[in-house]
Amino acid sequence: MSNNKVIHAIYNDDDILMDAVKQTRNAHHHIEEVFTPFPVHGLDKAMGLAPTRLAICAFIYGCIGLSVATWMMNFIMISDWPQDIGGKPSFSYIQNMPAFVPVMFEMTVFFAAHLMVITFYMRSRLWPFKQAENPDVRTTDDHFLMEVAVKGDENEMVSFFKNTGAVEVKVIEKH
Repeated sequence: MSNNKVIHAIYNDDDILMDAVKQTRNAHHHIEEVFTPFPVHGLDKAMGLAPTRLAICAFIYGCIGLSVATWMMNFIMISDWPQDIGGKPSFSYIQNMPAFVPVMFEMTVFFAAHLMVITFYMRSRLWPFKQAENPDVRTTDDHFLMEVAVKGDENEMVSFFKNTGAVEVKVIEKH
């Protein structure tokens, strides 16, 4: 027998939501997801989520951008089409590197920013034309929804969430 029921506890204040998340974790209920109309500071820590590794990706993407910039400028300005600009011949990349620093910086930022956006959308599974997975439209305006898996006595869990300050508690059959 597979139990696909979840409880949707809806709150109208982020401070009440934070207290409810802490109470829910202390009661050892599994929080599936929390839907909020704006980022709530500290919610990820209160839910017990692991820290993100996106910063590592940003560093790697920046290094790739710096490498591409270095290779590109060395190829274009030194190997392929060397030019004598203002009496400064292009004999080596190192001699001309101070002039290339702004380009190196900009390419580092460009690669990090654009690849981070792509990584974020792929990691979040946000594809073009994807249907919204939001269970209640009010969570895009002024309400907060905590989705918790039903384990044990359903009525006891409903009363537990009403006592946490929820303005509405619904039991939903999830597909």
